[in-house]
Amino acid sequence: MTRPKKIKTQTSLPTVRANAGGIDIGATVIYAAVPPDRAAPSVRKFATFTEDLHALADWLVASGVVTVAMESTGVYWIPLFQILEDRGIEVCLVNARHVKNVPGRKTDVQDCQWLQFLHAVGLLRASFRPPQEICAVRTIRRHRDNQVLFASEHVQHIQKALTQMNLQLHNVISNIVGATGQAMLDAILAGERCPKKLVKLKDHRIKAANATIEKSLVGDYRPEHLFTLRQSLEAWRFYQTQIRQCDLQIQQQLAAFASRTDPQAKPLTDTPSSRRKPQGNALCFNARTELYRICGVDLTAIPGFEAQLAHTVISETGIDLKTRFASANHFASWLGLCPDNRITGGRVLSAKTRKVVTPAATAFRLAAQSAGQSHTSLGDFHRRMRARLGPPKAITATAHKIARIVYGMLTTKTPYDETIRAKTDRRTQEQLTNRLKTQARKLGFHLVPIPPLIDHSQTLVS
Repeated sequence: MTRPKKIKTQTSLPTVRANAGGIDIGATVIYAAVPPDRAAPSVRKFATFTEDLHALADWLVASGVVTVAMESTGVYWIPLFQILEDRGIEVCLVNARHVKNVPGRKTDVQDCQWLQFLHAVGLLRASFRPPQEICAVRTIRRHRDNQVLFASEHVQHIQKALTQMNLQLHNVISNIVGATGQAMLDAILAGERCPKKLVKLKDHRIKAANATIEKSLVGDYRPEHLFTLRQSLEAWRFYQTQIRQCDLQIQQQLAAFASRTDPQAKPLTDTPSSRRKPQGNALCFNARTELYRICGVDLTAIPGFEAQLAHTVISETGIDLKTRFASANHFASWLGLCPDNRITGGRVLSAKTRKVVTPAATAFRLAAQSAGQSHTSLGDFHRRMRARLGPPKAITATAHKIARIVYGMLTTKTPYDETIRAKTDRRTQEQLTNRLKTQARKLGFHLVPIPPLIDHSQTLVS
């Protein structure tokens, strides 16, 4: 007697996006997949030339595709992303980490089909990408950061050439490419070798003694080292010109943004960061006033959050954070400034923060490090966290708090108020006092507050 044959049933996930496609991006070849009932074959191969990208967009439109998913592979996705966006096709740019750990799918054809399937059933989440006008500012700002990095490398080459000639000038003055350093380097390259004549080029702000500078200018002037010194100085000056051109381009881009407040009607107030002397690589225009006009609030009022860091954050995230991030928790999670809990069986396996490499997160960490040196509520919070958790975690915790403050200021257009932070600090101080009193009572002691000290130097003698 033969057993009845079992009927195989195939289960499938419900389709959420019926008009979804998938694209696998490569340097020279692109594979695109559409639903099987839209075209035959449903997977096609395209080159990466511009006319081929337009042909790919035409094929997707003809197949009735209104949304596509593709991985963010290097920078190869940018031209196709822009073309599809101009055609009105919604592009879901996904993180490759979310779809790479799938066994048995190792070819480009299967990759695009897998992306199409996951996008059709609604299992893919688009990565954050700011609006186009913000992306334009971000591109120039990132290019400017590279120019600053290249310029700093040539400063190291200048120092190396001086060391090879045993000229210790860069160890005597703080900035070898400052006013004094450049004047002396130009004189050396022009043929001047007398230390007494070179020291006359010293700026009045240099604190080093003339005798010390004269000793640092005595060395072994070799032609090969002078040649490398000349080229390094010329390269540094070239990059300084490039940086200034980037600043002008950024200023023009920011001028095109709509105004949310009038700096003349509501002028800015002085803050500790605004009174600080600008750094050597600061923007050559008044970025603080321009960002205040665009954002409607003064982000530099936050302790440690300077105009350069504020510009970095705005160029990476944009101004309208509410539509991109549902809450401050989502914003902090995207920045990688909150614990990434790994829990199984009710036990926490790991609570480390995710490794997120983004200039915005770096800017918040730099702001946290600066705020930790200030006598403000954020500085007190940073010092408490540093005593409890250590310096690295304290920087992350303070950066998380600053990110939440920035999110609240940009979404509610509420200025930064230090008194609110002070109330929180007083509440924390009261909790600490109550805890100390409880511990002392358990040990049989009684805490008595010490009266405030009287400054007798300020008292008047009758």
